[in-house]
Amino acid sequence: MSEVQNNEGCTEESCAGCAHADSCSSKKTDFREPANKYSNIKKVIGVVSGKGGVGKSLVTASLARMMRKKGYTVGILDADITGPSIPKMYGVHDKAAGAEDSIFPCVAKDETRIMSVNLLLPDESAPVIWRGPIIAGVVKQFWTDVIWGDIDYLFVDMPPGTGDVPLTVFQSLPVDGVVIVTSPQDLVKMIVKKAANMAAQMNIPVLGIVENYSYVKCPDCGKEIRIFGESHIDETAGEMGIPVLGKMPIDADLAAKVEDEKFYEAENPYLDEEKIITCFENTK
Repeated sequence: MSEVQNNEGCTEESCAGCAHADSCSSKKTDFREPANKYSNIKKVIGVVSGKGGVGKSLVTASLARMMRKKGYTVGILDADITGPSIPKMYGVHDKAAGAEDSIFPCVAKDETRIMSVNLLLPDESAPVIWRGPIIAGVVKQFWTDVIWGDIDYLFVDMPPGTGDVPLTVFQSLPVDGVVIVTSPQDLVKMIVKKAANMAAQMNIPVLGIVENYSYVKCPDCGKEIRIFGESHIDETAGEMGIPVLGKMPIDADLAAKVEDEKFYEAENPYLDEEKIITCFENTK
């Protein structure tokens, strides 16, 4: 295949993997992949974090549960290929069924549609030892080859950081906005800004920030103990003009729903439902 090269030495092929493709002086190229022809997805919401271990999958599932309870049709695309957790949270262990060159997502008990690499592996505990381009290709296939059907909100649970997979999702899927998940530590400002700056470079709006591990409540006296230090999320969000969508404590009930694989029954009262729905409904 011949390559189209601009005066900066870029090629159309190389720009497909570059976070600065949109600002390049070469002719802009739309790298978005078409959804499966049997899919009709109204809005795609990415859930991102600048670092690992902040509870991104918990927030993804909580947002999906919130919209499901409101009567919306919801799906979760688990793009965290090397650390998938969404199926187990929902108690989904069946293998995804195929149909010619397409595949059906599995359906949880609350009718949330889920696609994850764990639903394709013979042994869900087997490690996924793949290089970045292969992982990115699988994520694209979860968009192009999965028969999602009619979906109001598709939530994409992305791996942490700003590497291959988040870049692939931002460039290949029509992401309407992202929610950033963080924790109350001194590095929070830098971590949030990294994630927000990546979204900005890809021309994707940041809908809001959710802080996890904000505190733990003493079961005896009810005192809120901030084991990770005082929160700076309001200050950081204010500087960036991004709304805070919730501050989640370490909650034993939510943790139990995860461990019991019954997140389809979970309710997360720490998220600002009105603010979240307004943000989601006002996306492009």
